[in-house]
Amino acid sequence: MLPARPPPGDPRPGVGNRAPREGAPAPFPSPRPLQGWPGSARDRCAHVTALLPAEMREEEEEEEEEGWLLDSLRLYNDLHVFELHEPTRVIEWTGEKRICIAGYGDRRRNEILQLLLPPRLSAKENQGLCPERDFKVECGGFSDRPIFNLKHVPETSLLVSSGLPDGSLQVWHMEPDETDVIKPVRTIPAAGGHEPTWAKIATAPSKSGWVLHGQKISDVQVTEIESGKTVFRTGSTNHDELATLEFLDQATVLACSSSGRLFLADVRQPQGLLGVAEDAPVPLAPAEGRWCAAVRHGPQRFVGDHPQVARLSAGGCVVLTDPRNTARPLKAATGCVPAPRRAGSEFLCVSFAPQLQECLAISGFDGTVRIYRTQSWGPAPQDAEPLFIHRGHVFSSAEAADRSALVTAHTWHPCRPHTLLSAATDGSLHAWDWVDPCGAT
Repeated sequence: MLPARPPPGDPRPGVGNRAPREGAPAPFPSPRPLQGWPGSARDRCAHVTALLPAEMREEEEEEEEEGWLLDSLRLYNDLHVFELHEPTRVIEWTGEKRICIAGYGDRRRNEILQLLLPPRLSAKENQGLCPERDFKVECGGFSDRPIFNLKHVPETSLLVSSGLPDGSLQVWHMEPDETDVIKPVRTIPAAGGHEPTWAKIATAPSKSGWVLHGQKISDVQVTEIESGKTVFRTGSTNHDELATLEFLDQATVLACSSSGRLFLADVRQPQGLLGVAEDAPVPLAPAEGRWCAAVRHGPQRFVGDHPQVARLSAGGCVVLTDPRNTARPLKAATGCVPAPRRAGSEFLCVSFAPQLQECLAISGFDGTVRIYRTQSWGPAPQDAEPLFIHRGHVFSSAEAADRSALVTAHTWHPCRPHTLLSAATDGSLHAWDWVDPCGAT
């Protein structure tokens, strides 16, 4: 079923629809009356003619939204639409039933919140009708800087964040059962000095006290959170900007530069060389603009599955690589977006489905999240068609006429195979369980 939105003006902090702005125009304004208009009859007719295209566009958009709402009954098993007080670009899981979000605005007080999922989404199987369909704020705090990256430290109550104006990290402690406060506890200095860029972060499940961070390939390091001690520092002289950092395992780290090049290092070496992985995909598309990456750690139930790296370019190119053999790509696809964003690509995001084989999602190009099945892809680039497109953020804006919202982040549910959460620049937060049109599981 398609649930109704929460009532406007929800008093809970961080969740619920925003009240309409005072004096805001109606979504679809009526034509102005002809009586009393200045000018000749010809001028008035010209003015009416000029209004018609805009009115027609509004009617078309209204019909398109109504069509999507009707289609959503068959496209989704569950669809929950919420509005935050401020938009977020981070959605970080802190357990199977909890996420953390945070604001990224240029203000002195950006909210950081831990939310409990609605009961219907926190269960591994649908439970039928549930009276509670909203997120619940468990604890929260405020950051004096925007939060662009946020990671939970596994098996702890700690969070690590980064954001402008520099590459330092802020460590937070969550206290949901005590004071309901998320409070800052320490700062980790920037690995690259005072560069005016923010740090990329990764944490490792097997190393709960470590954080991998850096702003450039040359300043990647691993820091012990409790002591602040540097465990590993790269010996690379490459000064490319970092796009993504990930742990492949407890000893190996992977870095992807903004130009799409991959680097590997062994953290067991105190001054490990971050070796470049020379491969074909980057020369394949030299004008693809900025890149980002994600790592897929194969579930044990997928026999013979090994880690994979997916890279996504602002030009809509996706490349899959086995980090054990980076000489050539496993699979590649082009044309994965309707309108490439070679400029303004700060929200690029690619992610593997943790419970589905050969399935990934991309976002950051427009107000949609696109899901692809990579089973038919080959090493040679080919045009790819999405398996599913979530268009909810296009239609759920606070102002119905606003169709310019960009998806800022998305994430897969760790246990429910077809459930994702996504956020957009208009402050919308969606939780949705999509129906596979091929009927695959």
